[in-house]
Amino acid sequence: MAIVLRITVRNAKTSTVILSLLSRTPLPLPASIIPRHSISSAPSNLPSPSKTHLQNPTFPPLPPYPDDLDPESDEPTSPDEPGLHGFLELLARAKQLSSNGEALELLHGSGFRPTKGLVVSALRELRDDWESALLTFRWATAGDRCPSVCLAAWHWMIWVLGRHGKFGLAWRLVQQMHRSSVLTRRPLLILIERYAASNEAGKAIKTFHAMEKFKLYAATKSFYTLLHALCKHGNIEEAENLLLLNKKLFPLETEGFNIILNGWCNISVDITEAKRVWREMAACCIHPDATSYTHMISCFSKSGNLCGSLKLYDQMKNKGWSPGLEVYNSLVYILARENCTKEAFNLFEKITGAGLKPDTDTFNSLIIPLCETGKIEDAWNVLNDMVVKGLSPTIGTYHAFAKVESMEGTLKLIDRMWEAGCGPISDTFLLIIEKFLRLQQSENALKIWTEMKRHDIEPEPSHYVAMVRGLIDCGWISKARDFNDEMKLKGFRAEPKFERVLKELEESRTLDIRQRDRVRI
Repeated sequence: MAIVLRITVRNAKTSTVILSLLSRTPLPLPASIIPRHSISSAPSNLPSPSKTHLQNPTFPPLPPYPDDLDPESDEPTSPDEPGLHGFLELLARAKQLSSNGEALELLHGSGFRPTKGLVVSALRELRDDWESALLTFRWATAGDRCPSVCLAAWHWMIWVLGRHGKFGLAWRLVQQMHRSSVLTRRPLLILIERYAASNEAGKAIKTFHAMEKFKLYAATKSFYTLLHALCKHGNIEEAENLLLLNKKLFPLETEGFNIILNGWCNISVDITEAKRVWREMAACCIHPDATSYTHMISCFSKSGNLCGSLKLYDQMKNKGWSPGLEVYNSLVYILARENCTKEAFNLFEKITGAGLKPDTDTFNSLIIPLCETGKIEDAWNVLNDMVVKGLSPTIGTYHAFAKVESMEGTLKLIDRMWEAGCGPISDTFLLIIEKFLRLQQSENALKIWTEMKRHDIEPEPSHYVAMVRGLIDCGWISKARDFNDEMKLKGFRAEPKFERVLKELEESRTLDIRQRDRVRI
């Protein structure tokens, strides 16, 4: 059941050593596995991806297509896997030994058995330590157990290596899987996503081509996964070019265009490009579906275009598509942002009437614009209602308040976050410090600095840069110099422009003192 919106728009804007476990030298992407494929691809001299400014989302972006290639989707893991903690402690001891052979010998003689649950859970826990993960994987796949542990363990290992840029080792695993006749498309898709995440669009495309070398059929879903990975990490132009260049092998369909739309609408939030793709769809006789409208409404909403959002909503209903929760979240947000507060609350209350259940994103879609427009009391009421309904605020929920609360309210907010177990985190204090310095409230910024240390948050370079810049702007030169010196003392690189400004101010101060002394004489 769709909700009928009758809204009068008021004031609306229309606009190591561990490497030897598999290879002594990480292999580059093997040229031999890159065939001359009939699929058109981007030229070898791919331009650097257009790093469009990623939005500070006012509400979480729409779910990725169709899965995020995280191996967790292969095999859910548990931090409570029996024996996991004991194995990780043993592994830490094994890493201290002088050779890989001794480390593996200790693991093999430990009594631990490489069960699927233990191996996969360990690899997940070690995803930030690729060397320990590789040692675990080597232990688990020793001898004739090569592919038998479980494919998910291989997928996890390839993902971890790709995450740390160890693509040579990852390709060796792919080749081993191929020789053992257990290779599927998934490891290559994982590598595609990891290359895209590493800003290696060209290698992501070549990896897709490599499927033919391994006698894997490059299905349409695999092609769409490539497009999604490119879009997700900012290479939207490259993805769109691939879509259009390969239309003979992969006929243009709504689903493919939706991936590109998602990139322009929810990754870069570029309404001009989104409109262009919308027109391109019409020119290619591709009919938008519910997902297409959802992406476009999201983009118009984030861009502050209330009239356009409502027009698309009406078109969507007239075409027979039922708006989902994401659409209503977008509309609630833009209504509240454009000061149509009553209509936003009315729509919010009617969502359940459409057979939908408001979630955390729905509440954030109302709380965030209420905070942005100064309706803090209303925002707190919505937050309290959210908690009553059993939903937990996110760090983004609290940050919306942190950006606008007074000093007293900010301190209460920090305590509430701590009590709820949701922060405060490093970014929380950074945005609060920047807020008070922007308001020329240097004393409050210094109090927040003390509060940050009370919560055991170690200052990072970004905190020091914010303090030095803000204190200079506020005229607190002596304090700015103290923070700049402390930053250098901790081994952080000082900003040259701040060094220059502080030096000039010091010279000017010294000159003023000399001139005053001459006048007295």
